[in-house]
Amino acid sequence: MYGYRPTTRLLSMLELLQARGRMGGPELARRLEVGERTVRRYVAMLQEMGVPVEAERGRYGAYALRPGFKLPPMMFTDEETLALALGLLSARRLGLSGAAPAVEGALAKLERVMPDVLRERVRTFEEAVVPAIVAPSRLPAGEVVVTLSAAVRERRRVRMRYRSGLSEETERSVDPYAVVQGEVYWYALGYCHLRDGRRLFRLDRVLAVEPLGEAFERPPDLDTPERVLQSLADMQEDRWAVEVLLEAEPGEAREQVPTMGISLEEVPGGVLLRSSTSDLGWMARVLAGLSFPFLVRRPPELREALQRHARELVARAGRAEVGA
Repeated sequence: MYGYRPTTRLLSMLELLQARGRMGGPELARRLEVGERTVRRYVAMLQEMGVPVEAERGRYGAYALRPGFKLPPMMFTDEETLALALGLLSARRLGLSGAAPAVEGALAKLERVMPDVLRERVRTFEEAVVPAIVAPSRLPAGEVVVTLSAAVRERRRVRMRYRSGLSEETERSVDPYAVVQGEVYWYALGYCHLRDGRRLFRLDRVLAVEPLGEAFERPPDLDTPERVLQSLADMQEDRWAVEVLLEAEPGEAREQVPTMGISLEEVPGGVLLRSSTSDLGWMARVLAGLSFPFLVRRPPELREALQRHARELVARAGRAEVGA
């Protein structure tokens, strides 16, 4: 069922012509639930907007888009269309809980109206390019990310229902300063009015969030993405404070260590890694992937996490296919 607003019907008519190529006036009128005179008026409006709709005169006349016309030039250039398609492909690989249908729908619409050459370029990207970005293992709901991102942009306070790592549920007011996608989780950094201080929230633990009317001012030390990341690295809000001496050159360490929530400092004997985390298993996986030696300074529980990870790898390596 098409909407009853003229703008909705006008856009629906354009979609029909793009999908069918050629349609008779009576058929368009029936589909749009309007009279044929209104259809002629919509055609005139599209032509005034620069959309090349051609009318075939006569008793069985029809309307069609000019051959070769795909994406209306008043919407996107070829370069803009390509950028949108590549962004959607990256979003598909990045992943957001509940957002996949919207991404696939948007991609399908773009591909349908793309020129053949442009469509082929997008498919080449999809099949041949390996993305550097890795989707976090715990994905938040898409509406949580959208709501918090809008609040960050508009500098509006939110009400949040949150479940901590100890499964404690609380409701609190938060001034969200930034939304950050990390290697393992999505986070929101903000001022928590329940705890009277800055807090880091894992978005997969946000049970509900809604915007409030109050505005806030973002602190000047968080005015760039680089400062936000540094603030995250310096925060000690999580359970474990981590220090590991990496026996490597600074450049080598920066290439292999994730930037999210981790700071690196050149010291005698190598590079000192500092972080705070509630997930020592994640830190163990990060360290296990390094190509150079390291020394865990603290906490001792990290050594235990590394040993558990090593045992898991040994067990996996010893598995054999049934019947082999």
